[in-house]
Amino acid sequence: MKENTESTLSTGKQPESVSKTENNRYHSQTLFCGLKEIVIEHSGQTYRLQITRQNKLILTK
Repeated sequence: MKENTESTLSTGKQPESVSKTENNRYHSQTLFCGLKEIVIEHSGQTYRLQITRQNKLILTK
């Protein structure tokens, strides 16, 4: 996942492997790739996006 994030940040374009359903809308299954947590880097800060046991999303810094 980190490789896709770095390519998006450096080029400003979406990687080919990320599937869109609509403009700027992504399936969580595509982002998580079967994992329960992903790391997002934004403006030099690191965030964690997690899927809970109740199948909800939590974003933490």
